[in-house]
Amino acid sequence: MNFETPYQLLGEEGIRQLAETFYDVMDELPEAAHIRAMHSRSLVDVKGKLTDYLTGWMGGPPRYHDKTGTVCLTEPHAPFPIGPAERDQWLLCFNEALERINASDELKAMLKEPVYRLADTVRNRDESLRENTDPNIIAIS
Repeated sequence: MNFETPYQLLGEEGIRQLAETFYDVMDELPEAAHIRAMHSRSLVDVKGKLTDYLTGWMGGPPRYHDKTGTVCLTEPHAPFPIGPAERDQWLLCFNEALERINASDELKAMLKEPVYRLADTVRNRDESLRENTDPNIIAIS
């Protein structure tokens, strides 16, 4: 059997397209508005960072590590409250991006569990924050 890495299946251009599409999806989907709000107005820089990260994570050159000296994801995400709902919004965007770039069923199956573990790694709380919909309440936990 010939096992290929996701990097071999997608190539440089495919990974760049996946990362850009991921953030395009996040920008478009109302279901992802909460995690979109955690990002700056422009997504240009973060698209490049995700491209670099995914390139190494999927078996290609370690560009993210070369630029940052680490591949730790928990530290850059620590300031943001990330619970199960935020993780699931991230996964929704990632899975939709795979669909939009016409990723093969083989690639989707190959990535399913590792991508879940990746998303769950940055989760830093057991529960997601509840949204305050009452204008008379100034804080909610």
